[in-house]
Amino acid sequence: MKTALITGISGQDGAYLSKLLLDKGYEVVGTTRDLDSVDLYRLSFLDAKESVKVVGCSLDSEAEVGRLIEEIAPDEIYNLAAQSSVGYSFENPIGALKNNLLNVGYLLSAVKKAKKEIRFYQASSSEMFGNINELPVKEDSYFHPSSPYGISKAASHWLTINYREGYDLYAVCGILFNHESCLRGQDYVTKKIIRGAIQIAEGRMHKLKLGNLDVTRDWGYAPRYVEAMWLMLQQDQPRDYLVCSGSSISLKEFVVKVFEQLNLNFDDHVEIDKSLYRAVDLEKMWGDNSMTKDELNWEYDLSINQLITHLLEDEREFILWQEKVANS
Repeated sequence: MKTALITGISGQDGAYLSKLLLDKGYEVVGTTRDLDSVDLYRLSFLDAKESVKVVGCSLDSEAEVGRLIEEIAPDEIYNLAAQSSVGYSFENPIGALKNNLLNVGYLLSAVKKAKKEIRFYQASSSEMFGNINELPVKEDSYFHPSSPYGISKAASHWLTINYREGYDLYAVCGILFNHESCLRGQDYVTKKIIRGAIQIAEGRMHKLKLGNLDVTRDWGYAPRYVEAMWLMLQQDQPRDYLVCSGSSISLKEFVVKVFEQLNLNFDDHVEIDKSLYRAVDLEKMWGDNSMTKDELNWEYDLSINQLITHLLEDEREFILWQEKVANS
């Protein structure tokens, strides 16, 4: 039985990845800063909470990280822990840099010192590319990040590559584009749109306030994207891969399609609030996933309409689950 260590196990990707690895027979260990306050509702929703072991560890402590790796001796590490809000990174740029870079350095240092070979996955982001003119982006496209979050992820990305090349570690970066699910946090725009549209359709809300709808993104389905994470660590040689749907759509088109599937009119229910605009926004972004599909034999064939159908169905199921838990 292989042992996988997942940092950020309480998040969307951590939960779906835990479920995937458990189904493959792994022992799964996850980290959290504070065992007393961590909310593992995502793992509970996926019926995975009782099957994983969650341990406390401050990832900004080199000593704690070193002890953790020595004690667990994992076969694979998936570093998903991060300050992941682009918007919040503008409010606290130093925090984003600290949270998203230090933990990578400490983890890689511990892997380098480990007494066994450990395969390491770093969660990189499409936000590293920023506003560049060459679209779609590929694995070798240059970085011009448009946010403190993107800058912090770019630094972590290059640090991972540096350890791979300098110390011959099996360390890879998965450059994931926007990937959504019902387990997204409330501060993510797709979650706000999907949940808000359902509430409007049920008569529990009338208006949905949104910011800049002119941005264009490459959106995918989170449960499929964690499959690519696992595949990256199963290859003979480590290399970085770009994980995306391979298509793009504007945020306005996304909202319109959501409303159409619920027989709602966009113009009747959406209100633009300029206070929700970011200081600097990534205008257009989409990627080329051909290398990931070819080399990893990874399949992604969902259209944007199929993605939205999944998100609406999953959100309804998640709402019912939340109501059941609240009433139990």
